[in-house]
Amino acid sequence: MVDDSNAIGTTYLRAQTLAEPIRTQSLQLLVRYTDTSIRLSHSVPTTSKARQAIADGQKLQRQLWGLAGQALAEAPVASAPRLYVESLNAMIDQQTVRVAALSNRVPGAVLAVEVIFAAAALGLLGFYLAILGRGVLPVLLSAALVCLLLLVTFDLDRPTRGLIRVPATPLTSLRASMELPPAATAPSRP
Repeated sequence: MVDDSNAIGTTYLRAQTLAEPIRTQSLQLLVRYTDTSIRLSHSVPTTSKARQAIADGQKLQRQLWGLAGQALAEAPVASAPRLYVESLNAMIDQQTVRVAALSNRVPGAVLAVEVIFAAAALGLLGFYLAILGRGVLPVLLSAALVCLLLLVTFDLDRPTRGLIRVPATPLTSLRASMELPPAATAPSRP
């Protein structure tokens, strides 16, 4: 999340150094792109909402890339368009990494094995304590702790829902900063 936010932020800053009208168009598209990334943060992977956010982001990436090509064509030896293209490429790559990470889940078979072996371990503990004539309290406490650990594992595997969530704070902070006037002025034409 932080890497994605930093990549968008760097691209936004570098877009400010482009010549008009590409500068304004790119800045507007980057604001929309940030909104799309925030939408992705609040959607559950593999749902239609997530797929739509990814598709919208890719569409904006293509538009931004087209503008970057125009900027390079208009000023092939200028450093601002080249730096912009570099950061735009990093932003697109980072979005791909983020989407892949959100879709990367622990296989159901692994989670099932964890539950089965936890149940077997607790069963053996209960059997052993029953042979020794010990109380039920240690088994219940052990069962509660193992269940809690399993719940944390299941919850961490779903970063957009559940009790433990990855916050979109870096992206929302970036989006708020985009409401301010651009820090750099557009270069003047010679």
